[in-house]
Amino acid sequence: MSQCYSSGSCEVTALHPGLVQMCVCVIVCLCVLPCRQFETVIPTEDSVITEITMTLRDWGSMWKQLYMRNEGDLFHRLWHVMNEILELRQQVLVGHLTHDRLSDIKQHITARLDWGNEQLGLDLVPRRDFGMVDPDEISITELYRLVGSHTFTLTLTREAPPQASMHHLFLQMKSMMSSNLGEELEVFYSIYDSREMRPISERFFVRLNKQGLPKSPEKTERQCTLFVDLGSSDLRKDVYVVAHIFRIGRMVAGEKKSVSNTQYKRPYGCAVISVADLLTADFKDDHLLKIYSCNAESEWYQIHDSIIRKVSSRYSHIGSNTGLNVSLQLLHGDMEQIRKDYMRLFTRNVSITKRLGFSDIIIPGEIRNDLYVTLERGEFEKGGKSVARNVEVTVYLLGGDGQLLKGLVCCGSGEPGVDEHRSFVLYHSNSPRWAEQIKLPIPLEMFHGTHLRFELRHCSTKEKGEKKLFGFSFVPLMQDDGRPLPDGTHELIVHKCEETADLQDPARYLKLPFSKASLQPGNNQTIKNSKESFWIQSSLCSTKLTQNGDMLDLLKWRVHPDRIIDCLSKLKDIDGTEIVKFLHDTLDTLFGILDESPQRYGLKVFDCLVHVINLLQDSKFQLFKPVMDNYIENHFAGALSYRDLIRVLKWYVDRIIDAEHQEQIQQVLKASEYLFKYIVQSRRLYAAATGGQNEEEFRCSVHELFKSIHLFLSHESKGISPITHTQAVFLRSFPTVCCELLKIFSMREVANLARDTLSSLPALTHTDCPLQAVKLQCMAKTVESPLYVNPESRCVLLPVVLRLLHTHLQEQRELVLCANILTSMLTLNTPVTVSLKCGVFVEVNLVMESLSGVLLRTVLEVTNRPQPATTSLRLQYQDVTGEFVACLLTLLRQLKDKEYQQLLSRFPTKEELTSFLLQLFTVFRILIRPDMFPKDWTVMRLVANNVIITTILYLSDTLRNNFLNEKFDFKHLWSHMTGAYKSHIWFCLPGDYKLNLIPTLIGPFMEVTLVPQLDLRNVLIPIFHDMMDCEQRRSGNFKQVEAKLIDKLDGLMSEGKGDETYRELFNNILLKKIERETWRESGVSHIATVTRLMERLLDYRKKHVLLTLSLSFQNFYKTELNKEEMYIRYIHKLYELHLKAQNYTEASYTLLLYDELLEWTERPLREFLTYPMQSEWQRKECLHLTIIHNFDRGKCWENCIILCRELANQYEAYYDYRNLSKMRMMEASFYDKIMNQQRLEPEFFRVGFYGKKFPFFLRNKEFVCRGNDYERLEAFQQRMLSEFPHAIAMQHANLPDQTIHQADAQYLQIYAVSPVPENQDVLQRDGVPNNIKSFYKVNHIWRFRYDRPFHKGTKDKENEFKVLYTYCSLSIC
Repeated sequence: MSQCYSSGSCEVTALHPGLVQMCVCVIVCLCVLPCRQFETVIPTEDSVITEITMTLRDWGSMWKQLYMRNEGDLFHRLWHVMNEILELRQQVLVGHLTHDRLSDIKQHITARLDWGNEQLGLDLVPRRDFGMVDPDEISITELYRLVGSHTFTLTLTREAPPQASMHHLFLQMKSMMSSNLGEELEVFYSIYDSREMRPISERFFVRLNKQGLPKSPEKTERQCTLFVDLGSSDLRKDVYVVAHIFRIGRMVAGEKKSVSNTQYKRPYGCAVISVADLLTADFKDDHLLKIYSCNAESEWYQIHDSIIRKVSSRYSHIGSNTGLNVSLQLLHGDMEQIRKDYMRLFTRNVSITKRLGFSDIIIPGEIRNDLYVTLERGEFEKGGKSVARNVEVTVYLLGGDGQLLKGLVCCGSGEPGVDEHRSFVLYHSNSPRWAEQIKLPIPLEMFHGTHLRFELRHCSTKEKGEKKLFGFSFVPLMQDDGRPLPDGTHELIVHKCEETADLQDPARYLKLPFSKASLQPGNNQTIKNSKESFWIQSSLCSTKLTQNGDMLDLLKWRVHPDRIIDCLSKLKDIDGTEIVKFLHDTLDTLFGILDESPQRYGLKVFDCLVHVINLLQDSKFQLFKPVMDNYIENHFAGALSYRDLIRVLKWYVDRIIDAEHQEQIQQVLKASEYLFKYIVQSRRLYAAATGGQNEEEFRCSVHELFKSIHLFLSHESKGISPITHTQAVFLRSFPTVCCELLKIFSMREVANLARDTLSSLPALTHTDCPLQAVKLQCMAKTVESPLYVNPESRCVLLPVVLRLLHTHLQEQRELVLCANILTSMLTLNTPVTVSLKCGVFVEVNLVMESLSGVLLRTVLEVTNRPQPATTSLRLQYQDVTGEFVACLLTLLRQLKDKEYQQLLSRFPTKEELTSFLLQLFTVFRILIRPDMFPKDWTVMRLVANNVIITTILYLSDTLRNNFLNEKFDFKHLWSHMTGAYKSHIWFCLPGDYKLNLIPTLIGPFMEVTLVPQLDLRNVLIPIFHDMMDCEQRRSGNFKQVEAKLIDKLDGLMSEGKGDETYRELFNNILLKKIERETWRESGVSHIATVTRLMERLLDYRKKHVLLTLSLSFQNFYKTELNKEEMYIRYIHKLYELHLKAQNYTEASYTLLLYDELLEWTERPLREFLTYPMQSEWQRKECLHLTIIHNFDRGKCWENCIILCRELANQYEAYYDYRNLSKMRMMEASFYDKIMNQQRLEPEFFRVGFYGKKFPFFLRNKEFVCRGNDYERLEAFQQRMLSEFPHAIAMQHANLPDQTIHQADAQYLQIYAVSPVPENQDVLQRDGVPNNIKSFYKVNHIWRFRYDRPFHKGTKDKENEFKVLYTYCSLSIC
């Protein structure tokens, strides 16, 4: 029984840039679980809250360190994230959130926690359902999937974010800028496809006042809209946002007010912007759209096309000061996600502008019944007038009773519906073209009997401004056969009418023909010959009505029973959108026809049902699968249908092998999941109605069906055949078929069916056969299904799964799928289930017996493959490798001592056992490599190490009993043990074994002891003493141990491993160990040498002493250790440092040290550092040329000449006149440079380093340094102080006393010295140019002079110069 407590804690957290501390007191409720080996205290609060508390506590100290290290950018970003997390934490604690909102906040919190951990270099936290998981309570395969899926998601997010299939465009109308506005404006926005030359969205309508601002600024829905349901194919360069602008005012702009006071809607201008221009913007961006006017009003209907295609003769720019100021932003994702991510948009009542027609993905439950009507154009007579008419069209929607339907005429979203719509007016045009769209959202119950009436009026420009009616047109919205008005263009008849009263009774004109297409031959010749016509275009977007006659005939099959066969045959030709709109009715119709006459219509109905089922596989209709599922569960009533469905399905399956064409059969098998759903539900309905009658008959029919399936699956084809593809189609849906059968059959019965089905597949197929992958995919789905989760059925399926996996792993094929299957299998066995269920051990033993060998070989194979170059393939490679490793670790963790003994007993010979153990240890060695897991996967490393240690402990008895007295390669074993266990094993080994292992194990032991853990070092460092003692007893010395220690120590500590504590511990432990040894003296010498090397290696990490220390290393390896190879390595390190500091002359002198070690011989040299395999002569030549090049860069041409002469002599001796010529010319060029180029004389400075705080190789020593060009004493002193910021500059040149030498500080004494040239002959000889003399004055100098003032005798206070003398000193370097 758990116990609950409350725990109070106080934590200090800094969450302010000024580092002001805040004290937070936290009261935590705790739960104690005593049902384990130890009591576990678990907070009862939400796991996310617990993680926030722990993480912010860790971040707090690291955040302060960022401030101290002056990492301001990350400091402030982390501060904002920490405050954001605290705000979200408060929302979670309040507890007033909905479940969806709580999930969103938790997801946001975990994303922020992961970001912060990644930025700070902390470990990855595995989570499940936003809560941290305990690695001891889940399987390692599941743990790997948790951390792997998180890393994969982060990587893909950085590399390439997932592409959304739905997009939406947010538009906000801000203002219209113009210098001469004096009228109100109406702006209509729409999205236009210039490739198809049609709009793809409704219009968004905004009214502007005379100042160009929205008329209703307080109503945001009238100035903001969201164009929804744009597909990915709509984000193209040739898709545009189009704005049509109309002015509300006088007929002719600028005419006198006295002419007419009537307001007209007149064209003003148009603006466009490509949707592709908005793709790169991640935020709302303001745009100023240029406005263009139409040169001829007759071209207004296509002004947007003219602007897009840049037909500049048809439009003109209104003015540089005129433009539409709008904000645009593309949003990506489905509407549900958009509403969550952009809540502020929808809290402001943004209007929704729909797509014309259905979107790329149809959403079930969406209800639309919108009729779009476009006023296209008209042809009218003058009507006795001298000029053309100014035609205005008024649109009315009238019901079946002739009454006006109010509020159902929409000019565009953003404005409410109106009772009538008045078109804009084109000036003096008898052939006006409007292309003006309106929407009629008519409720379904009002659709029957409604009609549209278009009243045509001439707008006079005279003083009265009359709008005189001269005709009308109308169109019914429902045809006589019950279908709505078909989509397309309709040429309507213009009926003469001059009085509005004549239109009061619609019944009078509804009997007249409405379109010229509806006129009967021979009748109404007057109307038919009329030249006046009015064209409209209609488009219906409805989820309730259909315009398809075949669909109507099918749904009304009882009216025409003689046409049932014809209706069923035409179903496949009906557009899928129409079928899914009436999915429920279509399915009722099919099963109603089946019940009517199963023998006559059974095959046709079955084919139609297959067509409907497969229609839902299309991505456009896949969201209707839940609709069909709901129909099957709640509305399907075909209790007898299962007989006919099984009968026809078996009929198809029996003909697979002999059929010439497999396409129809493949379609049937593709729909097998839902066919079985109908079969199962039908049988359940029948059993419920009859009390379970005919149960045995049903079982027999199902088993007979599966016998036919087994027969066709067992067919083996040569190569790739149509039957192979048919087998693959069935296997893809087979796991879901099994899940359906579980509703009526027992778990074991279905498992037997699944086992027999999978076993019937051909055992051997071709390597390139697609059936291989499909078999594994089928197996993967089966393993993840409830059929495998149940222990009773799992024991039936496991042998089949293992046999298939063993075959593929043996041949190294389809490794990705094999890894997924094995991971899913082992994820079921958590440590808790293994400890509680005895049957799990049987399964684990079965898996180990079948797969242990091939699994080890597979891990070795995949880990040794080179990683692919591309990111996606590399991630897949890492995922497969990690999954196989996790599977192996899971199996090993589930084994206990008894299972290990059973595993090892399966190897009949010692050679096989040896091979298995070596493979296992090789895998262990790979698993502990640093690159095995990402650096932040600490939890995976700990789990892997724990499994490795446990496994080795279980195997230790076997190793000791079988191999201790025989030759066995223990080298693979040492890398996988803990420090204590290594020490225990080492001291238990006989001496001969130790001597064989010493050369190999010094490196691994050294690497482990460098880990900064005191206990580990105390345990393992004594092993070095034992190694020295073993070798001393055998050889009389321990030079091998010494040499290996020095080699490994140099490499490991150069990588940054080790510290000062390790150096002291190494020295103290080993000195104590050898106190009583007979070889104590040589041991002390060896330990001192290694300790001095460590001291130098630790100091080498200090950047400001690299140059001096590299020189110290050269001397150390040359004089003390006599290690020429290490000496040469540090020559090149010092050379690289000089080059980096642009000390080219010093770099040449450094490389000359290596050059002097070589001779002009043909002795072959191995590949070394950056040098290839070559002869000694070639390497020395290469070094000479490099040194000459650097002397040249350092303007030390005299030295270049010496080396050129040496090379020339060698070329001449080998008769290599070509290179000899080049060398002589190079030598001549150096003479020219000496005479023609100017060289500066540098300053020299004596530098003394005093005090114990300096490194040992500088401590209390003096050096003469040459300054840089133009560098004087003050600049040089400042440079030295910057390299040693803690040093104190001595202000005098007197020799320091012992107090300074022994001080626990750093003192720098710097003063200038003068060089004393050695070559006096050159300097004193007349006729030698100054360019030559200047070189010898400051080069090849070994002596320097410096003056120091001192007082001889007692200093006179009144005249200090009386006893002041100058002390002249001469220093020799």
